Amino acid sequence: MARSNGGIIGVSNKTSFGNCTVTSKTSTGAITTQPGTRLAQVLVVAGGASGGTSYGGGGGAGGLRCVQINVCGGTPYTATVGGGGAVKGPESNANGNAGNTSTFSTITSAGGAGGTAQGASTSAGGSGGGGSYNASASSGNTPPVSPPQGNPGGNAVSATSYSSGGGGGAGAVGGNASHPAGNPSPGVGLGGAGGAGTDVSSIYGNFGPTCSVFAGGGGGGGGGYNPGPGIVQSFNPGPGGAGGGGAGAGNTPSVGTPGVTNTGGGGGGGNNQEKTSGAGGSGRVILKELNKASGVWSMQSQFQAKSQGTWPLNKFISATGGTITTSGDFKIHTFTSSGPFNVTQGAGGVAKVDYVVVGGGGGSGNPSDGGRSSGSGGAGGFRFAANPSCNPQGGPASPLNGSPLPVSIQDYTITVGAAGAAGPEPSAAGSAGGASTFSTITSAGGGSNTGTGGSGGGGAHNASGGAGNTPPVSPPQGNAGGNGLNDNTPGGAGNYVGGAGGGAISAGGSASSSSPFGAAGGAGAGVQGFGTSGENCGSYYYFSGGGGGGGQAIKGPAPAFRSAAVGGIGGGGNGQISGACIPAMAGATNTGGGAGGGGCNPSCGSGTGAAGGSGIVIIRYKFQ
Repeated sequence: MARSNGGIIGVSNKTSFGNCTVTSKTSTGAITTQPGTRLAQVLVVAGGASGGTSYGGGGGAGGLRCVQINVCGGTPYTATVGGGGAVKGPESNANGNAGNTSTFSTITSAGGAGGTAQGASTSAGGSGGGGSYNASASSGNTPPVSPPQGNPGGNAVSATSYSSGGGGGAGAVGGNASHPAGNPSPGVGLGGAGGAGTDVSSIYGNFGPTCSVFAGGGGGGGGGYNPGPGIVQSFNPGPGGAGGGGAGAGNTPSVGTPGVTNTGGGGGGGNNQEKTSGAGGSGRVILKELNKASGVWSMQSQFQAKSQGTWPLNKFISATGGTITTSGDFKIHTFTSSGPFNVTQGAGGVAKVDYVVVGGGGGSGNPSDGGRSSGSGGAGGFRFAANPSCNPQGGPASPLNGSPLPVSIQDYTITVGAAGAAGPEPSAAGSAGGASTFSTITSAGGGSNTGTGGSGGGGAHNASGGAGNTPPVSPPQGNAGGNGLNDNTPGGAGNYVGGAGGGAISAGGSASSSSPFGAAGGAGAGVQGFGTSGENCGSYYYFSGGGGGGGQAIKGPAPAFRSAAVGGIGGGGNGQISGACIPAMAGATNTGGGAGGGGCNPSCGSGTGAAGGSGIVIIRYKFQ
């Protein structure tokens, strides 16, 4: 007899439609599963321990367990995140404090064992603490589980160097202390390195400053022998293990370095001067809700999963469009002209992209009032987002970093803003740049001379600069242009100088009677990790520099015609140098740079404006 299972006759397997949703908890709280989830992969990292004090061993990393478990759909589960062991010291011969346990459902990871100190008793934990003089390293994987949750600490060097072992890590035993090659005894000892942690990024994606490498052991404290008054040898500490382990104490720093927060890293061991260790890093819990639909299963289950939005999808993004390059596990799509960005695969919390969206730079005009100095073009608006864990910036654009953008399987239209045109003769303003767009992100074109926009255009010799960040967004997409100068007054120097265009990082410079030159364009923003488009300087590529202001002096002392100022880094064009009959420069293509302002020298003919630089859109995502 047929069963009512949606049209399938036979056994109907139980399924899990977790949609590969990933949730990370850095403090104790609830994680509620999706309605269709029945199977999950959970990572439970306990708190790391602090190191020992006198000639202290490195603190053991918190236990790390990564296992599959059965769960119920639509159910809240408590994730308990263990704290790291507190700093120990200043105190002689004291073991470090153990880390605290972390739990999820039936899975518990033990806190790391404290690093040992000279002659102090030992203890065990998720990973063991490093050994010290007359004190053995402690064991890891305590209580025992399979696969193991950690490793033992490393051993110390005996008298007279007194250096200590590194704490165990989730992925490796703590390093043993050692003497340098050829170093006589008594002499300097090298503290053992903390044991390496475990990389789980292939399962969960990248989290935290260590990009999902967790539970590294603390480095052992450095040892040394002081042979007499006024003679001090170096104390050479062990480095912390990859995955958040803190370094041991040497001469500098004189105390142990703490383990990194929410990595379960062990703290570094102390030395025999300050007798103070580093604290352990707190733990973390990550839950990935899995898809499982093998074998025969009902159409009814399929329909319910699709209705709830939990139908299995690959978590990594796949897409087409633009010029595609590869950097490690990341794809970079660069659009120098408008076109489609088609997402064909990707789902869940990791389906987010980093981006750079730059509007077209504003053009500059021909000088007005019969030929004096025009304002320059403002830079195109600059908006970007970069995941700080996997694409850290640290450069001048850091304050402008937004949030990575979620994407779904669909076609996105990318619009790359056109460059603002130069103003035609005679005495006409340039035009604003065009806006660039990607999904919900729009960067406005730069303002023409005196105009508003992503960044404002510089004022002509008789006008104020235009406002930037128009329309307003947060973080801001640009800055205002500078004011021009008309000093053709009784007693004035006869200087007609245009203001500079605003840039992504700073406002355009204003002209000044004390410095009768065209003002400098506002600086653009530098990023890294988005390929090699933009104006290169060091390891950064810059966009959205403001145009430099044009300049003319008709009454002042020699030299009668003053130089115009340079454009801002990020493709801003230089202003016209009237005395040398060098015309204004256009903004660089696909940087969003503003045009340099025009100036006028009657012997050169009428001054001319210039075009801005076209915009650009860059998209970056993890594909494997």
